[in-house]
Amino acid sequence: QVQLVESGGGLAQPGGSLRLSCVASGFTFEYYALAWFRQAPGREREAVSCIGNNAGHTYYADSVKGRFTISRDNSKNTVYLQMNGLKPEDTAVYYCAADRVKYSYGAATLNSATWSSINYEAWGQGTQVTVAS
Repeated sequence: QVQLVESGGGLAQPGGSLRLSCVASGFTFEYYALAWFRQAPGREREAVSCIGNNAGHTYYADSVKGRFTISRDNSKNTVYLQMNGLKPEDTAVYYCAADRVKYSYGAATLNSATWSSINYEAWGQGTQVTVAS
């Protein structure tokens, strides 16, 4: 059974930091790309960041570039999102997602143009992040 469990959310002050974790089970973690999405009340879900299966490729939304860092530890089946310089507009429920990396003519179909829009096959339940003074 595929399962993604997020943790690490909470309340932070503007300018503060939080680190989200997502522990995966039920699939071969190293074959999968992992991503973070977020959804604020009344707004559409937004892609935040993604890391490829070999951790060699990372992608970020412009809104978080330079402030957030995604990483993965394949030995722990865990993906992280380090969030620094938090802003009130970062307030949202953050979701972890996973998708097995696919290849076409030897090249991964996951890239800078596709990472935010592919149909991720597994999702976590989300963790709330609130940024307020």
